[in-house]
Parts: sequence; structure tokens; C-alpha cells
Amino acid sequence: MPVNEENRIKLFGISGSPKKGATDHMVREALNYAKEKYNIETAYFSAMGKKMNFCVHCDYCIREKKGCIHKDDMQEVYEKLKWADAIIIATPVYQGMVSGQTKVIMDRCRALAAQDLHFILNKPGAAMAVGGDRMGGQEPSIQAILNFYIINEAIPVGGGSFGANLGGTFWSKDKGAEGAKEDEDGMKSMRKTVNRLIKLTLLMKNESNPV
Repeated sequence: MPVNEENRIKLFGISGSPKKGATDHMVREALNYAKEKYNIETAYFSAMGKKMNFCVHCDYCIREKKGCIHKDDMQEVYEKLKWADAIIIATPVYQGMVSGQTKVIMDRCRALAAQDLHFILNKPGAAMAVGGDRMGGQEPSIQAILNFYIINEAIPVGGGSFGANLGGTFWSKDKGAEGAKEDEDGMKSMRKTVNRLIKLTLLMKNESNPV
């Protein structure tokens, strides 16, 4: 479905995995699907190989209003979150929950909120999770990401009933990207989630920029 240039959506995808595997593949597939179907602009951030310090609750961001005291690779995430109209955050499942890298990304956004409490206000956001087991913690991980959106005034978007529910849910069978590629139900959940994400984003942009 073509999009007018003036309403062209900017979609930012984040992989919270420390390696190039199923989560990386899942986000890239989601961005490619969105780009091909809706003719949108995309950006991608992978936690793999990135320097991202823990939030240590030093309150530098609160006192100084100059961002985070850590000047690391999170700067790219900050800029892209400001740039984006819509967001996808994806995580591998570790011990039934989001990866440490995904948690750091979400925690460190406190510095953005300290500068601008509404930094992702009304931006639609979707979540995806991949586990080595069929029921390995994908839904709790997705819920943690949706909570991040709710807390920061974004609009959480699920995939809808019958096939996606809370978001994109993959079962890799511990075979990395190859396992994710073989998960047809996972691909269906991703596509349903992306479709709802983009359609809501288009609606939001059209409401804010009426003809």
C-alpha cells in the first residue's frame, strides 16, 4: 500500500540480542516486510557488540537535563527513538524474561524522559520475542516491553486475536535464525503485528496532519 511522501512513516526496529541469531533475523524480517508492503523508511539497531552501560540511578539525567552520564552506543537509540513514528523492540528470552541487553535499553531511556517526559508520546510500539522452547517465556517478555511503552506514553500494539495476540512470538528450537525461519506461526504473528502497527501509525499521522 503506497504512502504519500508527506505521511511517510519512519519505523525503528531494535534487537536486544547480543548475537546475530533468531532475534536479529526476526527484526530484519519485520522491517523488510513493512518496507516492502507499506513503502516506509526504516532504521535498525542491534545490541550485538554494542557498549551499553547499566543505568546506575545516579540521577545525572535528572539534575543536568543533558541526557545520560554514560556516553556510549545508547546515543544511537536515543536519536532514533526521537526520529521514529513507530517502534519495534524485540528480545530473546533468557530465563523466562527479556535479555539483559533489552532491559538496559529500556532502563537507559530514563535519561530521555528526564529531558522530555513525552519523548515517545502517542508513538505506536510493538513487541516481539523469540524463545528456544515453544513456551519459554515469550509472553512475559513481550509484556515487559509493552509495559515500557505504557509507562512512557507510547501506544502498545498487539497482533490481534487468532494468531498473534500480544505481539510477534517465535520458537527457534535453539537453532538460531534457521529455527526462526522455519516457524511459520511465528512469521504469521510478526506480519499481523506489523500490519496493525503500521495501520495505527498511519491513522495517527493522518489525524495529526489532516488534508
